[in-house]
Amino acid sequence: MRKPVRYTTLAAAGLLALSSLTACANDAASTASSGSGSKGDGKGTKVKIMVGGLDKVIYMPAMLTQRLGYFDAEGLDVELLSEPAGVQAETALVSGQVQGAVGFYDHTLDLQTNGKAIESVVQFSHAPGEVEIVSTKAAGDITSPKDFKGKKLGITGLGSSTDFLTKYLAVRNGVKVSDFTPVAVGAGPTFISALQRGAIDGGMTTDPTVATILDKKAGKVLLDMRTPEGSQEALGGPYPSSSLYMQTDWVNSHRDTVQKLANAFVKTLKWMSTHSSSQIAAKMPADYSQGNKLLYAAAIESTLPMFTDDGVMPKDGPETVEKVLKAFNPNIKNAKVDLSKTFTTEFVEKAAG
Repeated sequence: MRKPVRYTTLAAAGLLALSSLTACANDAASTASSGSGSKGDGKGTKVKIMVGGLDKVIYMPAMLTQRLGYFDAEGLDVELLSEPAGVQAETALVSGQVQGAVGFYDHTLDLQTNGKAIESVVQFSHAPGEVEIVSTKAAGDITSPKDFKGKKLGITGLGSSTDFLTKYLAVRNGVKVSDFTPVAVGAGPTFISALQRGAIDGGMTTDPTVATILDKKAGKVLLDMRTPEGSQEALGGPYPSSSLYMQTDWVNSHRDTVQKLANAFVKTLKWMSTHSSSQIAAKMPADYSQGNKLLYAAAIESTLPMFTDDGVMPKDGPETVEKVLKAFNPNIKNAKVDLSKTFTTEFVEKAAG
């Protein structure tokens, strides 16, 4: 039996005061599986995983795996925790607060240049799942990334993957990083409020925030990177984004546990590939739909093309990510990154076999 959701103070108390469930889920949620599984003793192997926003559709495999009971089936006691931005999930992993992080693969490259050995062990996606939105008011002024100059653009957090991708889109379109202002506004209600108040002219976010903005007619889509085709057009190739990444030392010393995690996640990805968005939405916590089941299912439908069905790193994906980061990140531009050390397919290939 799944333990009830409990909330842990992981973010500023002010954020916890937000009435929206999305804010709660993004900023300070923790939920644990029972871990009974095949062991049958209720004491499965304990693993803590920090997610860069539990209710974000791009990170849906984390909660869905728990809801489907696949962690339990592997004899794992997985505690899922949540922070509003992937960069905070990265920090929790590096500091040893958690054993795994569900966030963007690009952090593994960035961390390697800082002497940290981190690797993706399950690759959930082959596209970013991100959307560049512009406010309805600014839509006439921003018709492409070429118009980013002088604008205030929302991101989840400084140093986050939305920060990385926004900078790349600017540079690729002839706009210097110093020519626009990134504003950390998180996701969900905080992003939407910033857009409506004019605190940002546009920004990068994911579903279900995108679906809500369009439903409220608060903004318009400038660039859609929820599909491999959208990723190719905006970034020039497949862009592996959401993944389970872990410290390499921990992976090497806990191979059995990592294999069980891979088994569980690959089963989830396969399940997602054979079920409709409505069926997937029905498995997720009821609060995630915020009272609008149709809109939530539509948000999942729009984002489903980004996911892999086997957890394998897409061909040429790491090279695209490196190209994107080298375009604006001086640390990576002047460093030699060993891409082979930023991911492994060993565990997902065994899971599929």
